[in-house]
Parts: sequence; C-alpha cells; structure tokens
Amino acid sequence: MSSQGKTGPAQSFQDLLVWQKAHEFVLHVYKMTEQFPDTEKFGLTSQLRRAAISIPANIAEGFKKQGQLDKVRFYNISQGSLEECKYYLILAQDLDYSNTTELTLLLDEVGRLLSGLIRSIRRRSP
Repeated sequence: MSSQGKTGPAQSFQDLLVWQKAHEFVLHVYKMTEQFPDTEKFGLTSQLRRAAISIPANIAEGFKKQGQLDKVRFYNISQGSLEECKYYLILAQDLDYSNTTELTLLLDEVGRLLSGLIRSIRRRSP
C-alpha cells in the first residue's frame, strides 16, 4: 500500500500519501470508538466513524475524476469531513471518553496534505 520508493505520478488513490494517512486515521478511530460507552453506539461512535470514513473515501473518488474542478470538489468534501472529525475528537476528549491528542495530530497532518494536494491541482488549472 505504501508508495515508498516509487517515482512519478500516483497510479491509484492508494499511492497518495494523503489517502494512506487518512486511512490510518480511520483505523485508529475504529479502535478508539470501540472503547466508547454503549450508549454512544448510535451517537458519537456512529457519527465519528461515518465522518472519518468520508475523508479517504472522497479522496479515492476524487482521484478518478477527470476534471480538475471535479477532483477539487471531492477533496473539499474530504476537508469538510475532516473538520467534522476535529469537533468529534474535541467532544470525545471533553466527555473523557478518550485522549484524542495523537489522533488530532494525525488529522492535522491529513489536513495539511489535503490542502497541499488541492493547491497543486489549482496551480495546474488553466
């Protein structure tokens, strides 16, 4: 799954470092939310998992889009889901469900990578 040692353009969404980091975030979210109270099964657990999944899913979908505006639109949707996750991590921390510091740092990294990807696409736009 890693693109280490590869050169040239990404051949699939899985080659994108931003997708790899976003997928890693989802895996960590699933592990963390397993520890949430049962009363949160249909609340915070469900909402956080759904928003987390949306980040790499929209990166994957945007990767295949032909037009630059289409690509950016899906990457922007990922950014929106990322911001939603930031709030859910704050809430989980404030409710003492989990220490979310490391996940927040990972999410910040995904955000920086995603912003960079969007900037690079916009620079190529006519």
